[in-house]
Amino acid sequence: HLNGEAVRSCMTRVSLAEGQKVVTIEGLSENISHPLQKAWLELDVPQCGYCQSGQIMSAAVLLRENSNPTDQDIDDAMSGNICRCGTYLRIRKAIHLAASMQRK
Repeated sequence: HLNGEAVRSCMTRVSLAEGQKVVTIEGLSENISHPLQKAWLELDVPQCGYCQSGQIMSAAVLLRENSNPTDQDIDDAMSGNICRCGTYLRIRKAIHLAASMQRK
């Protein structure tokens, strides 16, 4: 996240991050206790793992803004993230699980 918004690190110049609040996947929790991290592990979401940081960070912004997203909400929010392994259904299921964990 850059100032609370999901950004693509591959397309964001470092100079734009200077003096801004940057949160990476490691910043979600110190001990893998964030609901998204737990859901990802519980459902074995990653296959190769290449896109997972971006997937989780986009999902974190979504869940901050929408605590009970529909499948369409998830698809819309995650549309910019490409998973070469095709784990989209597991990603969607994990986001629903994390949303449920956050609401409890």
